[in-house]
Amino acid sequence: MFAITGATGKVGGAVARALIADREPIRVVVRDAGKGASWTALGAEVAIADSTDVTATTAALSRSAGAFVMLPPNFDPSPDFREARRLIEALRSALQHAQPEKVVVLSTIGADAQQPNLLNQLGLLEHALADLPMPVTFLRAAWFMENAAWDVAPARKDGVIPSYLQPLDKIFPMVSAEDVGRTAAELLLESWVGHRVIELEGPRRVSPNGIAEGFTNALGSPVRARIVARDGWDRLFREQGMTNPTPRMQMLDGFNEGWIDFPKRGAESRKGTITIDQAIEALVAETPIKAGSS
Repeated sequence: MFAITGATGKVGGAVARALIADREPIRVVVRDAGKGASWTALGAEVAIADSTDVTATTAALSRSAGAFVMLPPNFDPSPDFREARRLIEALRSALQHAQPEKVVVLSTIGADAQQPNLLNQLGLLEHALADLPMPVTFLRAAWFMENAAWDVAPARKDGVIPSYLQPLDKIFPMVSAEDVGRTAAELLLESWVGHRVIELEGPRRVSPNGIAEGFTNALGSPVRARIVARDGWDRLFREQGMTNPTPRMQMLDGFNEGWIDFPKRGAESRKGTITIDQAIEALVAETPIKAGSS
């Protein structure tokens, strides 16, 4: 039995589906029973646990041949990352008590970056789980292709997508959430000793211009990328509702300046198979056209 957290999201859901396809027994961990109904229909066991509830999470992860664990994403954290620290401590305690046979942890490119930025949250997670006694794999995933979901509406409406990644012809490591989930499932079925880091990106790196080209192909009409000037980020992010945009801005700086990347310092590197064109085609297909949109 494999225990899967985050099954209601894209990555955790992909992990669970891949294991079910391989006829592996799974237990999905959800916050309420209603979110587990679809998994019950697929033959999965369902455990109810909030990520801050150590007792419930321990029970959910216990008696498992392996566990896939992740932090809920938080793009607008407190300056001291107190929300992530609380979740990390709860997860660490649950894993220590549950003692799954092995653990695959969703981490990120840039988890090892020393400069302050949003991805430090995953660096804190890796550090906190570094002393677990069971085999642990930290799966460092590249920039998610699915971040382009934010661009579907402007691509359709205006034929222009705003880009915080820049310059527009610079290529960045990206990966589909489906590839991340599939790879995590494969890792759960592997045997290894100790702790390891695996870096995962898509079949080829992608530029903002490449994302625009993907939308052009998916929509059948021209789409171009437009740089969002760095000096306007703080105001724009606050207008979107953020209260602490600095870590997000620092993360974008890291990608643009190149200090967030895969360092290839002893980590194993793997490649996904889903291209940016395929990922964008799926995003366009699953995003409904709002009334009044062209």
